[in-house]
Amino acid sequence: MRRFHAVVSSVLVLVLNLAYTAGVLGKPMATFQLKTSAFSNGGVIPPKFTCDGADVSPALSWNDPPAGTKAFALVMDDPDAPAGTWVHWVLYDLPASVRELQEGVPKTKELEFGARQGSNDFRRIGYGGPCPPGGATHRYSFRLYALDRHTQLPAGAAKSDLEHAMKGHILAQSELIGRFQH
Repeated sequence: MRRFHAVVSSVLVLVLNLAYTAGVLGKPMATFQLKTSAFSNGGVIPPKFTCDGADVSPALSWNDPPAGTKAFALVMDDPDAPAGTWVHWVLYDLPASVRELQEGVPKTKELEFGARQGSNDFRRIGYGGPCPPGGATHRYSFRLYALDRHTQLPAGAAKSDLEHAMKGHILAQSELIGRFQH
């Protein structure tokens, strides 16, 4: 009887693994890599990209996203802000054919390739670099999402609007962390 249970258990595990791999029980989230030449993942963000410098966005690039990607969205925020997570950048409906953002993305609602930018917690459109109060080092998270559709959000949307529009449509995400301290 024990042998019978062991065989049944083994077969059940095999069937569940095959079902998962085939996507029957849900597909595993694909990964892709977001990077910048401005700093290493976990490294210090140079002043040029902060309120201590020119306050321009760093150049970002990424490799091929999973099949079915129709658009990208990008969120940069500071989870270490004293009043809770502080949103520095919201960008969405970036075409799937794009694999990089040049340094100094214009701080306009709409970009030349059809992407839109949202409002940050500085109450401005586009990138707002690190500008923490003096003291502790803050972490800044750049998260790039591969989506199976465009969000259809108007320009100027908040991070919460973007998160709602992306729900159920994220194929993969990649995160890049930078640190900064005044």
